[in-house]
Amino acid sequence: MNKHLTFKLKYKLVERCSNNQAEQLAIAKALEEIQNLRYLQGNQRSVAIHTDSKITWVAIAKPKNHQNLVEQIRDAIRRLEKDNWTIHFTWVKASGSEAEIAYNKIPKSAVIRELKEEGEQEWQSEWDASTKGPITKSFFPIIRDRLSKRLQMGVKQSTIVTGHGTLRSYFERFKITDDPKCVCNMGP
Repeated sequence: MNKHLTFKLKYKLVERCSNNQAEQLAIAKALEEIQNLRYLQGNQRSVAIHTDSKITWVAIAKPKNHQNLVEQIRDAIRRLEKDNWTIHFTWVKASGSEAEIAYNKIPKSAVIRELKEEGEQEWQSEWDASTKGPITKSFFPIIRDRLSKRLQMGVKQSTIVTGHGTLRSYFERFKITDDPKCVCNMGP
């Protein structure tokens, strides 16, 4: 006689966790529930786990992936297989749900991204409020745009961007010369 049991589990992660963590947690929790089915006897114990995460399958198969939830899944699979369970994975389309938070470990990448964004916003605010560096601001008004460019600054580029260096306009500011015009007579 075949027994079919269906479980519908709902969990929620904190907002800063990734979609991949949500998928991995769902599988880990499903395997945890299966481990609790000790009353099922016999050699024909099998389970189908329906998920929409192909990324998680790849992560489970990669031995070098040691993420917390991936390791939990691998351990649970080993325990179940040792206890004569056969596990089948199938893909299904995802759907949203309201549920209680069940996992709150935020990935380092999310924390790093958030800190970087906060730092850039603070830097941009200070940059916008500053009255210094008008020439540099004219080249780079937005910090994020400047950071995205791979510029190798040399003496000449730095002189042009900052307006400091061996420029007649710079010397004129400090009363070293009387004329700010370039030797080409095209302006300062």
